[in-house]
Amino acid sequence: MNTSDKWKRSAGKVHIGVLSDTHGLLMPDVLHHFARVDHIIHAGDVGGVQVLTALSAVAPVTAVAGNMDMGELFDQLPHEASGEVCGIRFLVAHTQRDIMARHQDPAREGYDLVVTGHTHHASADWHDGVLYLNPGSAGPRRFGSQASIALVAVDSVGLDPRIITLS
Repeated sequence: MNTSDKWKRSAGKVHIGVLSDTHGLLMPDVLHHFARVDHIIHAGDVGGVQVLTALSAVAPVTAVAGNMDMGELFDQLPHEASGEVCGIRFLVAHTQRDIMARHQDPAREGYDLVVTGHTHHASADWHDGVLYLNPGSAGPRRFGSQASIALVAVDSVGLDPRIITLS
């Protein structure tokens, strides 16, 4: 598991798998959709080391702690992480409030992608050229929303996000 991994792939399209709020449950659909991703971002509330172990068998993982991560996970994971994939700089924390407390203007700081979780509701919004992505919850259904993840295709043109509802 890499928690602040900086790496690049120089040519072609790469794919980033994005998830949050697994709460200890890694649905088989997640591994199916992430089978060919080049990097995985987990935006917290992991719920168990076994989730990160399974994800890291697929691709390098950048993960942060969420408000429900306790004990070993809380101690091991940062509350914020950043990295670079194919020249795209990303920033991840569990909540939007966590991001805004330390980063007043992610665009000015050079970030292209800001990932958060916590709400269990998926969204993808652009603001000042930055993609703000919440993949929703990939874990047990809560708060009336369906389980979901996101895939982000990265190429020389930019970012192409897709939210996927899990069965």
